[in-house]
Amino acid sequence: MKNSIFRKTTLLLLFLINFSFGQNLPLSKEAHISVLTCGLGNESYSFFGHTAIRVADPANNIDVVYNYGAFDFRTPNFIAKFAKGDLQYFVIAHSYADFINEYNYEKRSVYEQDLLIPQEAKQKIFNNLNTTLLSEERYYTYKFIDKNCTSMVVDIINKTLNEKVITKKGDTDKTYRSILFPYFDGHFYEKLGTSIIFGTKVDQLGTKIFLPFELKNSLEKTTFQNHAFVSQSKTLLSFEKETPTSWWNNVYSYIILLGFIVLINKKIIDKIYSFILSLIGIFFVSMGFYSFHLELAMNYNVLLFSPLLLFLIVFSAMNNKRWSYRFAVLHLILLLIYTLFIINKAHFFIVLPMIITSGVVLVRAAIRNKKRIPIII
Repeated sequence: MKNSIFRKTTLLLLFLINFSFGQNLPLSKEAHISVLTCGLGNESYSFFGHTAIRVADPANNIDVVYNYGAFDFRTPNFIAKFAKGDLQYFVIAHSYADFINEYNYEKRSVYEQDLLIPQEAKQKIFNNLNTTLLSEERYYTYKFIDKNCTSMVVDIINKTLNEKVITKKGDTDKTYRSILFPYFDGHFYEKLGTSIIFGTKVDQLGTKIFLPFELKNSLEKTTFQNHAFVSQSKTLLSFEKETPTSWWNNVYSYIILLGFIVLINKKIIDKIYSFILSLIGIFFVSMGFYSFHLELAMNYNVLLFSPLLLFLIVFSAMNNKRWSYRFAVLHLILLLIYTLFIINKAHFFIVLPMIITSGVVLVRAAIRNKKRIPIII
């Protein structure tokens, strides 16, 4: 612990001394700059891994990791700011030893790729990182696809080299939604939640690098000045990712719950189901207007989670059969439109059981409230 505190203090003093004289410490020819890619975890913040930049210079006793994924839980109205999309993230510097110890403790793999760039480019990256670290530029507004720990690393390297060296290689014919799906293995309801809360933006082709392992794979295929841009990837830590098992967080509990609603055939159960869907729909609409996260805008999933289902519940409670029937038929039409729209989307099969359940509930509501024409003999 003492050594850890000493390393942090030494690094901080080094940066402050360098900047107090208005110049950066010159890196030696032994220095190397690398991109670190950290493995997946089972906490929501670690589902997709992490990216950082390491600067190591044995001659100057420097070994520091720059991390663009920091945020402060003590920020006033933290949850509201995160939901709205104006939460400020920032870059911080760790000693390499502390950084690697943290991932060793979490049992997450770490891979390193050295940048094969000239000495002056290494110095420029180091200078830019330090300038950012000790200025207001260290803050940025987090965006799930467009501005995160990975995209910020791409941006600072490309900006320093004055050209778009790093671009996405591979999987550009897949949508962002399709790219995200495999990362949710063992986390079914998180997968379902992101499937229904994201709108049209994640159905666009994933042409931007926004995930750590996308960057790692792209770097392996990138060239610079007619040679490889990075060295062969080195494994600093290696752990097998443990896929969690849960008695409830799986597709079976999902199917059983929806199957219960379909088979029980009770008015009160159908109303509770519709009420829950309408509340989710109201939340989606509200977030679409409230949040700056473009991923939440234009959410066509409100055709399934329709706020108008509240009217069906109200008219049913008032025993107004005519309008109950009309709203049941209206929602069946919306459900059909929704089904046709998402039939080629990545999340079609995960929401299909809900489509079927909603269809059954709405047909039952229509049948219960349809006026029967008396037969005159």
